[in-house]
Amino acid sequence: MNIFVAKLDFSTTDDSLRAAFEQYGEVSAAKVISDHFTGKSKGFAFVEMPNDDEARTAIDGLNETDMDGRTIIVKEATPKEDRGGGGGFRSGG
Repeated sequence: MNIFVAKLDFSTTDDSLRAAFEQYGEVSAAKVISDHFTGKSKGFAFVEMPNDDEARTAIDGLNETDMDGRTIIVKEATPKEDRGGGGGFRSGG
């Protein structure tokens, strides 16, 4: 299951995120999302856990708890909707 984690402290790392979730079971991936240009955390992350039961237990156990001084939000990630289009640039006219 893919899990979305929001309201992270900007100092939270992939490793500390993984360690928090590994208390609940196997973690196949833990990635804090960073800005492409600055490399700084955007304050959210995704965690992948192969066992759905362990993932749900992790969500229940970690949602609205303190991590690195911030109260985090943890929930099942939903697939990104196709918004159509490819940007705002139009040529011609």
